[in-house]
Amino acid sequence: METRDQELKKELAATLQARSELGAEYEPALIDAFLEKVEQRLDATHDRRVRRQFAEQQTATARPSLPSGPGGFGERHGLGIVSLVLAVPLSAIGVANADLEGLIVAWLGIVGVNAFQAARNGALFRRRDERARSAWQG
Repeated sequence: METRDQELKKELAATLQARSELGAEYEPALIDAFLEKVEQRLDATHDRRVRRQFAEQQTATARPSLPSGPGGFGERHGLGIVSLVLAVPLSAIGVANADLEGLIVAWLGIVGVNAFQAARNGALFRRRDERARSAWQG
């Protein structure tokens, strides 16, 4: 950025030098030429910014990022992994204390916690809704 500023300062100095050498009758032409150079630089900067934003939008569309925060990748899959790890001792405790009924209660609890978490994050119906939306949008 500083090099472009230096270039503009050099252009301005050259324009002022040319004005002092050529006289006041060439002043409008010199100013117009300098302003044209400034305008070209502004246009180039604007074009670069627009192209960068467009490329960022295309990249974001092509590779959607994983959601972060509540309901993100870690929370959704972490709860499932913890549930499976805890399922073994909970099943053993349920069978040891109440036979088959204890096992059923333990697994209903595990499934219930995971279903509640999935419903809270909207993960139960999200994929089906997205497929329906994309089919309608063509």
